[in-house]
Amino acid sequence: METILRDCIENSLRHFMYKNAIFLCERLCAEFHTEINLQLLASCYLQSNQAYSAYHILKGSQMAQSRYLFAISCFQMDLFNEAENALSPANEPSPEIPNGAAGHYLLGLVYRFTDRRKSAIHHFKQALAIDPLLWSAYEELCILGAAEETTIVFGEAAALCIQKQYSQHGLASQNCQSEDRISFSSRNFGLEDTSPRHLKHAEGNNVKDVSGNYHGSAILSGSANQPLNGGPSNMSFYSTPSPMATQLSGVAPPPVCRNAQQNGPNLGTLSADSSPRSTVGSTIQAPRRKVVDEGKLRKISGRLFSDSGPRRSTRLAAEAGANSNTSSTALTGNGTSNSSKYFGGSKLSSMAPRSVTIRRGQACSYENSDEGIRNEEFGDSRANMASTACSSLPVSDSRSFEQEGANVPVSGGVVSSSKIVTGALEILSLLRILGEAYRLSSMYRCQDALDVYLKLPHRHYNTGWVLSQVGKAHFELVDYLEADRAFNLARRASPYSLEGMDIHSTHLKEDMKLSYLAQELISTDRLAPQSWIAMGNCYSLQKDHETALKNFQRAVQLGSKVAYAHTLCGHEFVALEDFENGIKSYQSALRVDARHYNAWYGLGMIYLRQEKFEFSEHHFRMAFHINPRSSVIMSYLGTALHALQRSEEAIEMMEKAILTDKKNPLPMYQKANILVSLERLDEALEVLEELKEYAPRESSVYALMGKIYKRRNMHERAMFHFGLALDLKPSATDVATIKAAIEKLHVPDEIEEL
Repeated sequence: METILRDCIENSLRHFMYKNAIFLCERLCAEFHTEINLQLLASCYLQSNQAYSAYHILKGSQMAQSRYLFAISCFQMDLFNEAENALSPANEPSPEIPNGAAGHYLLGLVYRFTDRRKSAIHHFKQALAIDPLLWSAYEELCILGAAEETTIVFGEAAALCIQKQYSQHGLASQNCQSEDRISFSSRNFGLEDTSPRHLKHAEGNNVKDVSGNYHGSAILSGSANQPLNGGPSNMSFYSTPSPMATQLSGVAPPPVCRNAQQNGPNLGTLSADSSPRSTVGSTIQAPRRKVVDEGKLRKISGRLFSDSGPRRSTRLAAEAGANSNTSSTALTGNGTSNSSKYFGGSKLSSMAPRSVTIRRGQACSYENSDEGIRNEEFGDSRANMASTACSSLPVSDSRSFEQEGANVPVSGGVVSSSKIVTGALEILSLLRILGEAYRLSSMYRCQDALDVYLKLPHRHYNTGWVLSQVGKAHFELVDYLEADRAFNLARRASPYSLEGMDIHSTHLKEDMKLSYLAQELISTDRLAPQSWIAMGNCYSLQKDHETALKNFQRAVQLGSKVAYAHTLCGHEFVALEDFENGIKSYQSALRVDARHYNAWYGLGMIYLRQEKFEFSEHHFRMAFHINPRSSVIMSYLGTALHALQRSEEAIEMMEKAILTDKKNPLPMYQKANILVSLERLDEALEVLEELKEYAPRESSVYALMGKIYKRRNMHERAMFHFGLALDLKPSATDVATIKAAIEKLHVPDEIEEL
């Protein structure tokens, strides 16, 4: 009964029938109330977005996998302290983090959102050391401003780590397969042992057959970083069988090794760290089936587990092929290996040639295995990527890896070791380019990031994620035309993706386009914060700040960890003159992301308006340290310095802002204001004359020139410039100021000040 229920639950999860899976799993737990089954029930609830249910089910559990699932539910509910205690109990001096790299990554997120930057960086680096392909950990390091260069992270050490993990997994799998063959032959020749002990062992075999269907059982896989028989701890590919990530990615975890150790702990003692199925089979099922003889048991299991048959038969066929030294059966029909599924080969097939052979004393040769000709499409970029990857790996290491065995089991099939080397080199080459560009972008070296993105092959460049990152880089460079073009291409490449659409909606200044984008995003996903940010920007552009604020607050409800949503709420509070709530919103954004310079800038603007110039200067400087290439931040930092009577520093900052972006009129205008206050009128006029070329329709420029001419008693020229300022239709406040200046045109400045 238990086996049938588990199989049905996993089948429901494979087909995304979560309601059915939860119902059946509740029946399973009622009949067989074990922690392993509770893990399965909690996984069902987590996948159906009911973290609170998983939280109550697993509270107080002690198994490693239970603690990991409990930590996920706590993190989703913003219960960071409980998530930390589950992953790293305070009463243990050196606790082992469950689930390897996935556990370290989750703990790093907990530390990041509780403002413990150093600890977060440590755990993200630990996650990358265990699993070099855990991109999300590197992305978090970039957000924290602590990412190392990609040549270090995705370089030689990462390639060796992947090779080592695959080779160890291959040796372990070969041991398992050899024992499988012995037991399989003994059953065929009628050499069964009918003792209860052997029945229990056979039942473990049947349980393993069920677990062969990895897509369904991935949610139960525990931490695979426990050593078997004193061996290395990274027995699995990356020691990161994250239950949720594996389920969603579709990548099968390594097969469970039956009888992997002869004298070590039994399967029951490794229940939390290898496979929950083994525990079920060894501790619960065996006493219930002692009355069944083995022949009937095989017939029953054959009917029950027909769904997992293809994987079993594939593995046995691969073993038979290995015995006859016909390793070519492990390759797919088009000459590519099954490892392409693990490494995303369908996408990488355009990045590098399909076959790479590394021979002693020879360089890497790239050859198309289908046509037998050299692959010319995007040849330069791909050949450079692959050759760089080959050169970064010591030849001796690649030779030793290839000599360990011709074939390595991967995802239920067998792949040649040379294919493993090729796949690892290709994906690391790609990650080096993507990672370096993302790191530069996070440091706001946006032009350098754009140059690196151009090194990508066309198929990867023209994807939604890359194009949205290109759009963000152009946005930071205040190149809104190119940003709009990149974001539109991203929408065309991935119309279902909302990546970067919050930024895209911010720079759009046309009502029609912005309204259309907001409606499209709402229709795509009305529960995504990006959709409501776009809707809020639409109302903000129309000066309806109250409605805009409601939309931004809705975005915060849907994505409390989206710093930009908090910042936009702060902008709207400031527009409504509600400075107290504006400060709270900016501080909330900084709690989510301490390097979100927009929030530092917003706080600086509030304190500048409140004439708290020291506070203003501090927050503008914090924003400047994060983004030292923003002319707007430099301009307002200079304004705060000038208000603190540090005029020389202010002028120096304005000149730096002008050099950074000559198209921005703000720093030039502020510099002229500072020069006027210092009575350096001639220099101020020179700056304003130059500014007229960049902003010919800016009324404040002509108004300031009129004031300067009035001080120099050049009343006709002053009147002329005041008239030009009025002709450009300034705001009502500026109109009143200019008319007051015209009325007092012949009044000396000394009397006017009195």
